Amino acid sequence: MAANVEIVSFGYLHDAPPSAHLTIDLRHHFRDPHVSPELRCMTADDEPVRVAVMGTPGIAALVEATATAVAAFAAGPSAGTVTVADGCAGGRHRAPTFARALADRLTAAGHTVSVQHRDMGKDVVQR
Repeated sequence: MAANVEIVSFGYLHDAPPSAHLTIDLRHHFRDPHVSPELRCMTADDEPVRVAVMGTPGIAALVEATATAVAAFAAGPSAGTVTVADGCAGGRHRAPTFARALADRLTAAGHTVSVQHRDMGKDVVQR
C-alpha cells in the first residue's frame, strides 16, 4: 500500500531529534566522512560524500530495512503520513545521504515522499 512519507535528516549535535514514527541513528555503526579532512566541509550535495556514505558496509541494507518498516506502517489500519527521521552527528553527511537514498527507494515503490534536511546547511560542528 502506498503512503505519504516524510523524511527528515538531522544532526544530533544541533538539537533534539524531530518527532517521527521511525528514528534511525547513523552515528555509531557507520563511518563518518567528517573524519576525512577532504570531506569535512562538504555535504551530501557533493558526490564524494555520497560515494563515501553509500559505500559504507551496511548502509544499503539499512535503506532496504527502513523501506520495509515504512511499508509496514503504511499497511496499518490508520491512514496518515509516515515520518522517518535519520540522524548523524552533524547532519551534513550520513543523514542527508541516507535520506535521499531512502527517498529514491520509497519513490520507486510508489510512495509519495518529501525530504527535509534540517541541519545540512549549518556550519561544520567542531569536535
